Amino acid sequence: MEYNLAGVHELIEATVPDRECIVGPERRLDYREVGDRTRRLANALRARGLGEVRPRAGLAGHESGQDHLAIYLHNGPEYLEAMLGSYKARVAPFNVNYRYVAEELEYLLDDSRARAVVYHSAFAPTLAEVRDRLPGLEILLQVHDTSGNDLLPGAEWYEDALGAAPADLPADLVASWSPDDLYILYTGGTTGMPKGVLWRQADIFVAALGGRRLDNQQEWGSPDELVGNAANGGTRLLPGPPFMHGAAHWMAFNAFTNANTLVIPPVVQHLDVEDLLSTVEREGVNVLLIVGDAFGRPLVEGIEAGGHDLSSLLAIVSGGAALSAGVKNRMLAALPSIMLLDGLGSSETGQQGSQLTAAGQEATTGDFIPGPGMCILSEDLDRVLEAGHPEMGWLAQSGRVPLGYLGDEAKTARTFPVVDGVRYSVPGDRARLRGDGTLELFGRDSVTINSGGEKIFAEEVEQALLRHPAVFDCVVAGRPSERWGNEVVAVVRLADGVEASDADLLEEAARHVARYKLPKAIVYRPAIQRSPSGKADYRWAREQAVAG
Repeated sequence: MEYNLAGVHELIEATVPDRECIVGPERRLDYREVGDRTRRLANALRARGLGEVRPRAGLAGHESGQDHLAIYLHNGPEYLEAMLGSYKARVAPFNVNYRYVAEELEYLLDDSRARAVVYHSAFAPTLAEVRDRLPGLEILLQVHDTSGNDLLPGAEWYEDALGAAPADLPADLVASWSPDDLYILYTGGTTGMPKGVLWRQADIFVAALGGRRLDNQQEWGSPDELVGNAANGGTRLLPGPPFMHGAAHWMAFNAFTNANTLVIPPVVQHLDVEDLLSTVEREGVNVLLIVGDAFGRPLVEGIEAGGHDLSSLLAIVSGGAALSAGVKNRMLAALPSIMLLDGLGSSETGQQGSQLTAAGQEATTGDFIPGPGMCILSEDLDRVLEAGHPEMGWLAQSGRVPLGYLGDEAKTARTFPVVDGVRYSVPGDRARLRGDGTLELFGRDSVTINSGGEKIFAEEVEQALLRHPAVFDCVVAGRPSERWGNEVVAVVRLADGVEASDADLLEEAARHVARYKLPKAIVYRPAIQRSPSGKADYRWAREQAVAG
């Protein structure tokens, strides 16, 4: 059976209407209240002319037949309401990086062909800079915050729009909900221009939003199974990164599918470890989501400092970036009863694999247990490599994969090739499948460094340097070299109050990677620039490497 995301949430609401759904900084909402508010938003969008749909069968993979709504918000209930309300209106929402300057925002809203935007008042000035150059952007719904910014001309207050709309959806609208309705996720653009990945809702539901059973990874067979599972829900989950990052709203929709409760900490503008840990303690959070060492290192320092009862915490999940072995070991030493889960996936594949680590186990980075549909394709993309094949190939996904990239036919063809009649997603990671069936991940090909004829994966060198206790954070990039063509350069932030020489760092790194992979230079910075989700900004890193 195939599912529609609006229908799934309505089903869970009907099953557990009084269970807490979203615990926000200023508002606690049960499933009935979230259902009411999202239906009102759907009706508000339809009343403003949105929601016409062209059948999927007549469209190419890079084409959309729906209206698009930009979500330009900090974390809060409104973010998830905007997603769910759009789906119920048959409008396709998408994520906006709220760190973008006006030029970047204009590119995104133009590339996405957005007709509507839901935005926090804090972002009104940036939106005002570009809206006159975006004639297709017709509907502006502004969410009140503490910024004090006035309502933009022609915009409406979000709460006023919801308050004036009916709470019941037309029966013909509900009957029209389709598994083919779109889910759109824009990539971060840290190595190139952002692209909108188009998924059928039925496919992303299975690939990343809770559409598989946790016990055996099989797809849910019927709505009755979802209803039965909902009775066992109630786990409390807290996403640390912003919802504009796929891993964060994937956790949220997994929570909805499993009838769990999503907790949002009060500080949403940046990572505040004290706020995060206080929220875990106050709300009895069971599962905490972070993004790699950018979140993990300050978090483990806060845990080690003590002062919080974290006995409710059962698991820490890292999505979007792997935790280094050193950070894992420190977390398990501080909280020996928890499990650490590294998730492997991307905007173009959904969830592909995982690594589970508990106290007493050796912590590693880059090793994963494959999920359904994960495979390795050969270098020339002409065959699937069996487990144990010595060749390093392309990490790929079959089965539930995206339709394509919005408006980009050529990149769609490159990223989603057909091999022996099977369509795959190949977003660009290099990997090998060992004989025992485990995955060895090397890294994204777009950030490899070709030095002296050897391919060197930036992430592999980063993880080697992070083994040194003096390295708080680092990112690796290449810069031009007369001798090597390109040479490896590490951009490093040392831990506060700690000193270390280049030789110290290189000595430690040499224990974990071949010497030809070691940085030819190390430059030190007081901070490493990352996206709000914690992902490395490799364009910035290259600039630092060249500047020296």
